[in-house]
Amino acid sequence: MNAAARKIQRIYLTLTLGNTLAASFIWGINTLFLLDAGLSNLEAFAANAFFTAGMVLFEVPTGVIADGWGRRVSFLLGTATLAVSTYLYYLLWQLSAPFWWWAVVSVLLGLGFTFFSGAVEAWLVDALRFSGYEGGLETVLGRGLMVSGVAMLAGSVAGGVIAQATDLGVPFLLRVGVLLVMFAVAFWLMRDVGFTPERSGHPLRATRAVLSASIENGLKNPPVRYVMLAAPFSAGVGIYVFYALQPYLLELFGDPGAYSVAGLAAAIVAGAQVLGGWLAPRIRRLVGRRTTVLILSSVVSSLLLVVLGFTRIFWVALALLALWALVSSAGTPVRQAYLNDMIASKQRATVLSFDSLMGSSGGVVVQPLLGRAADVYGYSASLAIAGVIELIAAPFLLASRRQHPAADRANTSTAADSAQS
Repeated sequence: MNAAARKIQRIYLTLTLGNTLAASFIWGINTLFLLDAGLSNLEAFAANAFFTAGMVLFEVPTGVIADGWGRRVSFLLGTATLAVSTYLYYLLWQLSAPFWWWAVVSVLLGLGFTFFSGAVEAWLVDALRFSGYEGGLETVLGRGLMVSGVAMLAGSVAGGVIAQATDLGVPFLLRVGVLLVMFAVAFWLMRDVGFTPERSGHPLRATRAVLSASIENGLKNPPVRYVMLAAPFSAGVGIYVFYALQPYLLELFGDPGAYSVAGLAAAIVAGAQVLGGWLAPRIRRLVGRRTTVLILSSVVSSLLLVVLGFTRIFWVALALLALWALVSSAGTPVRQAYLNDMIASKQRATVLSFDSLMGSSGGVVVQPLLGRAADVYGYSASLAIAGVIELIAAPFLLASRRQHPAADRANTSTAADSAQS
């Protein structure tokens, strides 16, 4: 890695560290926060579903901004939108607002995150290639996952401890403060390199063009299409499980006020991300095909969730949670690299945003469905059902493998460009 590539990597890791730290202050206590505001399990996970619905609704329009105005502009808009909507969440909690207010602000939170999805990863890959980096993407993306895990570990533990020492609203205020700091950092450090925005004076026409490009370069490309079709099941389940584990672990622990225990769930996931990010490039050196890693990750994750659903011992549940998070995390950089090596630079942010849209669409359906299952049958049964749903992703990943794309065996970041030249 040359000096220019190292600089790009440092900026990417800095942005990842700050954004994940800000977001993770509430990850360990978000479900408890919603329940404390007077929402039922169904309403709490429905609010989360409105968040993912916001991501579905705004992925394409914010893709227009990322490709038309620049990835830096998109990142700055994301930090500002997320800071404002997080503060509104805090106000709704203070006012014990009715459910539909939570639904509206949750959509705004989704809008904030869509400014990041696709844009930051596209910025990284294009900037690395512009700088002359020819190494495997798993290496840099794995480091990003490790940094994200460290930030998540610190933020989720701190959020749980701070909530227990003060109240459930303070971590939300901390998130707002860190996001404002990250706005200033990104404004100073982030520049679009290796990519020239193509501005359009017709937003609706540009949105249609982006949607068309997403379909043409995503869903109409068979190996990419099948990976995207797997996303609603894996991503939808992942979102639900992460938030359902908070009240589930408190239930097993036997103390509903032990918010630090809820933070522990997020901390374990964070630690698994660090280890998973470290393992990903090493696994790739041992396994010839990326889809092998993805299929095994999906199947093993599903089985672990089913077993977790039948566990009534707190410490056993923590061990299973750690294994589930590790298996999922180790597959994440491999999936990112696989997709990026099948996408040309010009459509990168667009297709990655559309992939995020597909995952979010699964969350819109899966979260309230499993939240209702938790109300009726309990959290343990809902986790077992989640494992069955995630298993549906495996056949789609197998179908992508059967297309024999060059990216399945690629080891360098230049595979996509060479494949399309």
